[in-house]
Amino acid sequence: MSILLEERHDFVTLLRLNRPEVLNALSSELMETLSVRLTELATDDSVRAVVLTGSERAFAAGADIQELSGNDAVSMLSSSQITRWEAIRRFPKPLIAAVCGWALGGGMELVMACDMVIAGDNAQFGQPEIKIGVMPGAGGTQRLTKAAGKARAMEMVLTGKTATADEALAMGLINRVVARERVVAHALELARTVSEMPPIAIRLAKESVLTALDTTLETGLAHERKLFSLLFASDDQKEGMQAFLEKRAPKFQGH
Repeated sequence: MSILLEERHDFVTLLRLNRPEVLNALSSELMETLSVRLTELATDDSVRAVVLTGSERAFAAGADIQELSGNDAVSMLSSSQITRWEAIRRFPKPLIAAVCGWALGGGMELVMACDMVIAGDNAQFGQPEIKIGVMPGAGGTQRLTKAAGKARAMEMVLTGKTATADEALAMGLINRVVARERVVAHALELARTVSEMPPIAIRLAKESVLTALDTTLETGLAHERKLFSLLFASDDQKEGMQAFLEKRAPKFQGH
């Protein structure tokens, strides 16, 4: 059975982590499979958004500790795991996490690498790496601090305590909490709404929002202005504004 299942919903692709026997622990094989598939989907014009999910019991309960335990510092520094995470970080299309159950360690880091998050009422988020002698190593200390602030990030990282879905919502880590049996449906609905927007504008808007996290306001504003201006070279900009003036629904083609 595949460790990454895939479904197609019009312009939206649903990817499901599928290692239920170990609560979707993020093995090297699973991360490689995910990163390769996202790289392929990045250049597939028939796909405009991706939803990433796990099972009702666990989105992903962390790294595969059995696999990690035999490493030393040199092997960790020279491993290809950073390349796999970079493929996720650089995915240019909207990536939406649909989370039920545990999202711990690397699982929470994978959630935070997504652009939007729909969580079930049973979701639990945490960075418990400190409890096994290490710390988050795939963006946990950085993205959590940017999203939730220093104090909350310090408490979660230094104690390993988990946060409920409602607590994660209050921290700004997720978009909304829904009934666990409706998580994927809500995420697909959100992805479908996004996929109906002009694809080029969506890509540049995502790039601009992410730029805000990594630069000064002045630099970010200049970048935003350039991207905004570039969109006036697209057919979708012409179609969108003409449709508005003609009081009809636009038909975006991604050109």
